[in-house]
Amino acid sequence: MSGKVRDYPKLAHDILEAVGGEQNIAGATRCATRLRLVLKQNSAQAKETISAMPGVITVVENGGQFQVVIGQHVGEVYDEFAKLVQLDASDDEPQPKGTVLNRIIATMSAVFAPFVYILAAAGIMQGLLIIANLLFPSFEQSGTYQVISFISWSPFTFLPIFIAITASKHFKTNTYIAVACCAALVSPTWAEMAAQIADGGTVNFLGIALTETTYTSSVLPPLFLVWILSYLERFLNKRIHEVIRPLFVPLLCLLVMVPLTIVLIGPVTTLGANGIANGYNFLAENAPALAGAIIGGFWQVIVIFGVHWGVTPMVLANFEQYGRDSFQAYQTIAVVAQIGAVLGVILKTRNQETRKIGISAGVTGLFGITEPAIYGVTLRFKKPMIFGCISGAIGAIVASFFNPYYFAYAGLPGPLTIVNSINADYPTSVWGILIGSAIAIVLPVILIQLFGYGVDEAKAKPSAGDVSLANEQGQSVTGTAAAPMASANEAMSAISATANADTAHRHVHGDSLPDEESISAPLVGKIVPLTEVPDEAFSSGAMGQGIAIEPSDNKLYAPFDGTVATIAPTGHAIGLRSDTGVELFVHIGLDTVKLKGAPFQLNVKEGDTINKGDLLLQFDKALIQSNGMPTITPVLVTNSFDYKQIVVGNLENATTNADIMTVIR
Repeated sequence: MSGKVRDYPKLAHDILEAVGGEQNIAGATRCATRLRLVLKQNSAQAKETISAMPGVITVVENGGQFQVVIGQHVGEVYDEFAKLVQLDASDDEPQPKGTVLNRIIATMSAVFAPFVYILAAAGIMQGLLIIANLLFPSFEQSGTYQVISFISWSPFTFLPIFIAITASKHFKTNTYIAVACCAALVSPTWAEMAAQIADGGTVNFLGIALTETTYTSSVLPPLFLVWILSYLERFLNKRIHEVIRPLFVPLLCLLVMVPLTIVLIGPVTTLGANGIANGYNFLAENAPALAGAIIGGFWQVIVIFGVHWGVTPMVLANFEQYGRDSFQAYQTIAVVAQIGAVLGVILKTRNQETRKIGISAGVTGLFGITEPAIYGVTLRFKKPMIFGCISGAIGAIVASFFNPYYFAYAGLPGPLTIVNSINADYPTSVWGILIGSAIAIVLPVILIQLFGYGVDEAKAKPSAGDVSLANEQGQSVTGTAAAPMASANEAMSAISATANADTAHRHVHGDSLPDEESISAPLVGKIVPLTEVPDEAFSSGAMGQGIAIEPSDNKLYAPFDGTVATIAPTGHAIGLRSDTGVELFVHIGLDTVKLKGAPFQLNVKEGDTINKGDLLLQFDKALIQSNGMPTITPVLVTNSFDYKQIVVGNLENATTNADIMTVIR
C-alpha cells in the first residue's frame, strides 16, 4: 500500500491547533472511539473545523468535554496527541468545572475507558468457558479450566488497582501512592479479616469497629480513595520539606487513606453503589418490560452524548452482589438494533460509498462499539436511528418476559457477548436475549426497506475530484451539489452509468476484469510522495490514493485507454476514466485555478475517447512559476476504495509509458 492511509501525527497536531493549542488543554483522555478533551475555553469554530478533518467522524460537546469521535483508530491519535501536550500534575491552575453531573460523567469516562478492552477480553474469556462447559461438562474439573478461569477473573479481582492507575492520572496525583493504597484494599489479609467479621467476629481499628466490606471488584471505594488522596498529597507536598518529602508523603498517605477507606469511605460508597443498583433492580424485577423499553430504546441516545460510562459502577455492583445483571442484557439488544439499522441501509442503498461506510460500521458494531454506526450511518440519516431505537425497545420488551441476565461482565456488550447470558439456573435467559436480538436486527431492516432511510446526500455529492474543482471555483458542494455544478455532476453520472454498463457487458459476455491494472505516468518529471504535497486536500489522501509529479516537461498524456470524464473550466485539472473503471484525477500545480486558464491549452474535451499516450493538454510551466505557484501535480485514484490495494512503483522519475501505479482488485 502506498504511504499511510491516515496520518495520525498530523491529525493530532491539527486537532490541537484547532482547539487553541496546548495552553487551552486542561485534560485529555480517550475511550474506545473518542478523544475526550477538557478545554479551558471552548471555541465555536473548533467543532466545525475538526468535524471536517479527514479521519474524524464528528465532534460532540457534552459532559464538560470536547469529544472528538474518531473510531477504532482513536488510540493511535491519542498517543500522538499525548506527545504534543504536557499536563503538569502539580499545576494548581483552576480548570473548567462544569456541573456536578458533567464532572461525574467525565471522571467515569477517564477512569474506565483506558482499560475497558481488558475487561471486555476477560468477559469474552468467561463466555468461552461457559460454552466449553456446555459442550464438555467434565471440563470444569480440569486444571486447564481452573487456570483460564482465574486468568479471566483477575482483572475484576484487582479492579481497584486498574482504577488507581487511571484515576490518579485524572485527579493528578502520584500513581504509585494510589496503587499502593488500592493494593491494600485487595490484600488477602484484609479479605480474611472481613470474613472473620462476617462470621460474627469483631475487629477494631483505634477503637472503631470495622465492617465486613471487601473491595475486590469494587469501583466507588478506590475511586473516592484516589480522589481524596489527590487533595491530601497536594496538602502534604506544600507543607513537608523537600528533603524528606519523597519518603514522608507516601508514608502519611498510606497511613491516612487506607484506614480512612476501610473505616468510612469504603462502607459509605459501597452502600451508595449498592443502593443505585438495587433501585434499578427494583424496576427491572417489578416492571421488566418498562426497564427493557427504556434501556433498549434509549441506550444508544445516551451513547451519542458520551455519558454511557456513568452506569459502570451500578453494573459492577450487580455482579459483585448477585453474580448477574440484566442491564447489560438489554444493552446488548440495543447494540444489535443499531447493527440491524446499518444492515438495513446497506441492503437499501445504491450508493457504494454509503454501503462501504455501513459495512465498516457494522463490523465494528459486532464488537459492541456503535459510535461509527451512529455517526456514520444511523444518526446521519435520522430514520435508521429512530428505527433502531424502536426495534431495540421492542426486542428488549420481548426479552424481558424470559428473565434475561448476564452472568459474566461484558466490557463492551454486543452480539459476541451473548454467551455471557448462559446459566443452568436461568435457562430462559439466553433464549430471551437471542429472540430479542433477532427482533432487534430484523425489524429495522424491514422498516428501512418499507420506509427508506432518508435522503442520501452522498448520492448527489460529487466525487473527490469534483469537490476540488468546485471548491476552487468558489462553489458550494455541501449536501447536494450546488447549482453551478449540477450539469457537471449530471455529466459525471452519465459517464459513470456508461462505464458501469460497459463493466456489466463484460461480465455478461464472460470477459472478466483483470485482477491488476497498471497506470502509466501522465507527465514526465520527478515522482514525489503524496504526503509531501503542500496542500492538505491532496496530502491527507482524503481525495484518493496516488502520487505527485514535479513536471520537467509541459505536456499531459493519457495514462490508459478510456474517456475524459470531466475537465475544470479553467483547464488546470482533468478527470479520466479507464475502460475498466479506474477513475484518475490530475491537478496541474497548486492554486492554479487562480490563473483563470491562461497557462493551459486543451487538446481534448469532456466525453472524448482517449488512448494511452494521447496528448491531452499542454501548460506553460514558466507562467505558473512566475506567479509564485508550485507546479507539483497530484495524480490520484479517486475511487481507491473500489480496490483492495493501490501499489506505487519504486521509480524516482516518471517517463512516458512508464508504469507508476498498479490497482489491485
